[in-house]
Amino acid sequence: MKAFNYLIPITIIGSLSIFAACEEDIKSPVTGPPVETLPANTEYDPAFSGQTRIGSVETLTPIKVTVLTSELNAPWGITNLPDGRLLITEKGGELHIVSASGEISEALDGIPSVNASGQGGLLGVCIDPQFASNRMIYWVFSEQRENGTLTAVAKGRLSDDETSIENASVIYRAEPAFNGDLHYGGRVVFDTEGNLFVSTGERSSLETRPLSQSVTAALGKTIRITTDGQPASGNPDFEGDGALPELYSIGHRNPQGIAIHPTTGDLWQSEHGPRGGDEINRVSSGANYGWPVITYGIEYSGATIGEGIQQKVGMAQPVYYWDPVISPSGITLYSGNHVPEWENNLFITALSGKHIARLIINSNTVVGEERLLEDQNQRFRDITQGPDDALYAITDEGRLYKIDKE
Repeated sequence: MKAFNYLIPITIIGSLSIFAACEEDIKSPVTGPPVETLPANTEYDPAFSGQTRIGSVETLTPIKVTVLTSELNAPWGITNLPDGRLLITEKGGELHIVSASGEISEALDGIPSVNASGQGGLLGVCIDPQFASNRMIYWVFSEQRENGTLTAVAKGRLSDDETSIENASVIYRAEPAFNGDLHYGGRVVFDTEGNLFVSTGERSSLETRPLSQSVTAALGKTIRITTDGQPASGNPDFEGDGALPELYSIGHRNPQGIAIHPTTGDLWQSEHGPRGGDEINRVSSGANYGWPVITYGIEYSGATIGEGIQQKVGMAQPVYYWDPVISPSGITLYSGNHVPEWENNLFITALSGKHIARLIINSNTVVGEERLLEDQNQRFRDITQGPDDALYAITDEGRLYKIDKE
């Protein structure tokens, strides 16, 4: 495939003297009006100040945005190889290696077949922390089973000649399967102890929605497993007969983004709400995030969800939420030094919002929000930070962006 490599001149200039500011000023910046100007779908009150529509901020550092290629086919997941190249999944079931200049390899052989209907396909991907010695890759996909589809986790070895995945095997299946094609969740990352976090969706249906609260089902959950697919040591003990030992958190709707904070090791998550109520969560072991009992959204029809409540004892609040939705997908936390004011900021790819959201977080509270690349009119699907400290983002329309200082 031919790669395109051209620059989009974009310099994001603001009035905040961030470089001249002290560290505390960077954490608690002066802000402008919220970036969201459209009316909310509901009149629900946030649980605390700053939980939604926080003040706007602007990046001072001149930023260069490069479209490395426009020839990907519905890319879904992106991660880095140690040498700076990228592994990118495509929804239809192909996995490619993409060079730093945007050259796309042939599809790697050996990937099990996926059910790519609806929101299914080849989804999130990550590499083993010991990849340099073991060459292991892990990915999530929607797998066809006799009684429906489910979110599955697989692993395999990248061959020495980089043409195939060797000995691919499914190590975990989020049961029960369901005859539907929505809300698979689908991200996978390593924690700080060498185990895997996996996000699973509740499959959207009114029939399966309550399973988000069930400790005997793996739908609507954060799963924590070993690289062999077994429950990881130190997982929480949920109350209830038959509670699954792989559960780490419950009460999720469709979490399409998970990332580890580079300094605290905390797990952060983005989650699709219904009509309103997209969430950012800092996921704690054993916590219940409430879906569908509490939510800041409503049904697509406009009807109230459940009792129409947003808070309940024993259920965790999102750190931040959006109404109207931006449809948050992949996320990453910035740990580079090219753009100092981005340190430890959370970057969220927005599908319906068609931008990359930047959230400044101070003491686990969002203190500023910025929208990047709005002018590109792309459905941003996933984002990662490369070993060169640049951000790399993919879009449903097939683009791969490099975002870095000028």
